[in-house]
Amino acid sequence: MTTVVDIGTLIVRSSEIRNGQPRLAGTGVTVRRIVGWYKLGLNPEEIAEEFGHLTLAQVHAALAYYHANRAEIEAIIAAEDKLAAELEQKHNQQRQVAA
Repeated sequence: MTTVVDIGTLIVRSSEIRNGQPRLAGTGVTVRRIVGWYKLGLNPEEIAEEFGHLTLAQVHAALAYYHANRAEIEAIIAAEDKLAAELEQKHNQQRQVAA
């Protein structure tokens, strides 16, 4: 007999893990991280292979969550991009001062 998985249980949030970002249950892998690989051109099968410990169902659940909640995930991506740019600018300024 096969085990039935309620797909609603595949994506979870908890404030103490990954700042409450939606992630795959039982892992620290965020939906945002799966989306990053997807945007690089990897298909779900390739993403599952890349992570090794994720099932294809988990990857599809993350992508379904993204497509259903695109504004939320895009806001997370934009915030991370902004923070990275700020850190890069700060690092460059520190290097210029040290030179």
